[in-house]
Amino acid sequence: MSDTDDELRVRLGRIGNRRERKAVGYLGRVRKLAAKAGAARPRRSADFSGSRIGRGHAQGTVSASRRPAGARRVVVKARIVRIKSGEGGAVRAHLRYVQRDGVTREGKPGELYDAGSSQADGGAFAQRGEQDRHQFRFIVAPEDSAEMTELRPFVRDLMRQMEADLGTRLDWVAVDHFNTGHPHSHIVVRGKDEGGKDLVIARDYIAHGMRARASELVTRELGPESELGALRKLENEVGAERFTRLDRAILREVDGETFRLTARLQSDPRQDAMRMGRLRTLEQMGLAEETAPGVWRVMPEMEPTLRRMGERGDIIKTMHRDLAAAGIHRAAADHVIFDGQAGVARITGRLVAEGISDELHDRRYVIVDGIDGRTHYADLGVRQAADEPLIRNTIVEVRARDVSPRNVDRTIADVARRNHGVYSTELHLAFDPKASREYIQAHVRRLEAMRRQGLVERSASEDWSVGADHLERATRFEAAQRSRNPARINVLSWQSLGELPGASGATWLDRQLVARSPEVIASTGPGSEFEGALRLRRQWLLEQGLAREQGGRIAYARNLLQTLERRELAEVAVRMTRETGLDYTETKPGDRVTGTYRRMLTLSSGRFALIERARDFNLVPWRPVLERAKGQAVTGVVGGEGISWSIGVKRGLGL
Repeated sequence: MSDTDDELRVRLGRIGNRRERKAVGYLGRVRKLAAKAGAARPRRSADFSGSRIGRGHAQGTVSASRRPAGARRVVVKARIVRIKSGEGGAVRAHLRYVQRDGVTREGKPGELYDAGSSQADGGAFAQRGEQDRHQFRFIVAPEDSAEMTELRPFVRDLMRQMEADLGTRLDWVAVDHFNTGHPHSHIVVRGKDEGGKDLVIARDYIAHGMRARASELVTRELGPESELGALRKLENEVGAERFTRLDRAILREVDGETFRLTARLQSDPRQDAMRMGRLRTLEQMGLAEETAPGVWRVMPEMEPTLRRMGERGDIIKTMHRDLAAAGIHRAAADHVIFDGQAGVARITGRLVAEGISDELHDRRYVIVDGIDGRTHYADLGVRQAADEPLIRNTIVEVRARDVSPRNVDRTIADVARRNHGVYSTELHLAFDPKASREYIQAHVRRLEAMRRQGLVERSASEDWSVGADHLERATRFEAAQRSRNPARINVLSWQSLGELPGASGATWLDRQLVARSPEVIASTGPGSEFEGALRLRRQWLLEQGLAREQGGRIAYARNLLQTLERRELAEVAVRMTRETGLDYTETKPGDRVTGTYRRMLTLSSGRFALIERARDFNLVPWRPVLERAKGQAVTGVVGGEGISWSIGVKRGLGL
């Protein structure tokens, strides 16, 4: 066989060439006849992945196959965010988050910039992208970013290079963060190209091309990394309690569970020594075992175990940093990671800090000084648009998300069981004639959320097909939601612990004092501060004549909480009367409240809404839904535990 026999000869035909089309058509007819005869269609050697669809696929493919010697490492995290219609507020919330306080070297808010301005307009950027289908969010973190004088020129060079690779201008903004040990940049790119079409970037480029371009720019600025510098970084990974590059290299060469060091000797004996040292470290952790000289058994749980250890180490570092920033010193033995699965379903205490654990996905955490005498780290999951800003030193309760079906799920299952697996608003009303429209709509919203997860089906007639295993599906739905938001936080007192002992209203301390089953408060650690506040509150109540000593015990006045709340509202009403010139009208259970919602007041007894009329005003329990109706007419009925509001005309919201 000659050398030319292996060459691929390409003959291009003219567009519309019938002879070329005829040849292709013949092959197509052969395949069609073979399919009719029952022949199996041959499979390609590799399944289609779609990694090359979009702009930049060529550069991404080339970058995936090479890494020049001495190239600086850059970590690039990417996320494609789908933007639903009317969710421009979520985009603005993300931009506000990346510009939050304390992210610069001086501890100031971050500065948004773009290709031509050092002070970009985030509102205008969000408005331009309101109709976009999606948005790209990147975090770019050079490994040696601490050696770079400034990140802004690097980011602009990177975006110019991306525009050249993708063949289109990009509309983007960025913020540099210096509040961690590794300075990094957040980049937000609109999902439209310069022609107004949807911007599709090849996955190969996102995975490899962008990182390669960033590496080239950092290497050009700092120079190639020396061999000695690279080895020193690897040496730091030998004893690390996390998943490292050495572990990844070991796993690539594992055959089953066996790793043979003697058969994998490198040309550089120093790298072999580091790999051997890493195996000894893994042996001490119980994640590897030497079965023969140079032959190691690697445990299958090595990678997930090391990743969990790394996450735990990061959490402990975060707790130390946040507690030190708050001027609080706690013993390491009192640090606890709350996950709701170790027999503790909730924690109560003082909010010490709030932060972001995953900047790419906006996952947040809180640190709480618990009444049990320990300091807890709790992952709250992805930030929701309706989440209220938290205030430090307030009293909060963190509850693990329960994965069991809710009452709404049981009601849906009961209605469907009586109607051959079908649920509808009419069938629900027939099942429970006393159910309100708002109550039934809550069930519909629940089904709609489950439909988006593929757990129920909706017909064209707006009926719902509910299976006999609906409660099991509801459990799966809650489990999926728990991975996204594993815990919920509820504010018990908007005042700090130090303000509560002498407060005039009904405080969280008072609820503890009169509760039939009060919280168990430890006498050590943070718990001692809560015990001290309770003693001071008891003394204040005795001085006010709202409690008395009886037989060695403290007896509290009947209806203590209601008395304290009315006293505080009366004091606030006097002040509001001076400000508004209106008279105050007290409300009672069963009263109907009508007026214009003006604002929210934060008191010791909770949050109250100021409802104004022409000549007087009311102070009634506040609900978050009222913020959307500021300055509008509202109507509500005072109940035993709250108010059911109607906002505007023919628009009901049940709370």
